Amino acid sequence: MSVPRRPPALLAAPLLALALMLAGCSSDTAPVKSPVGAPGQGAAGPQSDAAPALRASPATSPAPRPAEIPGLGPETRAAIPAGARQAFVVTGEEADANQSSAVLYSREDTAQGWRPVAGPWPAHNGMEGWTDHHVAGDLRSPTGVYPLTDAGGRLPDPGALLPYDEHPRFAVDGEGFFGEPLEGSFDYVVAINYNRTAGVSPLDRTRPLGLGRGGGIWVHVDHGGPTQGCVSVPEKHMVELLRTLDPAKKPVIVMGDAESLGR
Repeated sequence: MSVPRRPPALLAAPLLALALMLAGCSSDTAPVKSPVGAPGQGAAGPQSDAAPALRASPATSPAPRPAEIPGLGPETRAAIPAGARQAFVVTGEEADANQSSAVLYSREDTAQGWRPVAGPWPAHNGMEGWTDHHVAGDLRSPTGVYPLTDAGGRLPDPGALLPYDEHPRFAVDGEGFFGEPLEGSFDYVVAINYNRTAGVSPLDRTRPLGLGRGGGIWVHVDHGGPTQGCVSVPEKHMVELLRTLDPAKKPVIVMGDAESLGR
């Protein structure tokens, strides 16, 4: 009597299942995963949707620094009050020279910094140059940063924004160091707040540091030669300065020889 034979399909199925079970249990190697960012894998891989955007993103540029006044070193810049938005910079050629150059700067936008608004103008300073310790009669102009708060002159107010004192006592005569006439030198003046009280006429003779430290240091009309210690610029520029210096912008003068200002 013959025994019936199983169909081939019924015999293969249990054998296949047994082979898969054995293979899974005997494997010593875990499935290998591609690292994040590998080609074709991960958030930043070349084949991901985000990769083109990341590659195209430009580097962030640092914000530009506010513009500084040329020629001023860190000590001089630090002496300018934070609230000052106008600076009249008078730069002497050398410590013992009496010729200078003057430029008016403004900073309407603190993020952008200082920009020139007038000048350069030719100027004169003290006959013997500059000093960081001015005393009466030394014929030198004091270096430093000083507020400009008051103006005046022999002639009527030309439209000054600073308080202006018109007075005949601003009249002057005689000759300068090289024989040039001094007449008209004080037709327009701006007081430099060196050894003086702010908020009064330039003619006021109060000297907080004492008489020995000098005073009466002004910006005035140039007479074609060096001064006793003041700063002078041509008359047309004095008028422009008076019409531009604004007390609301807390103007200052920054004055000295180039080497001193560069510190």
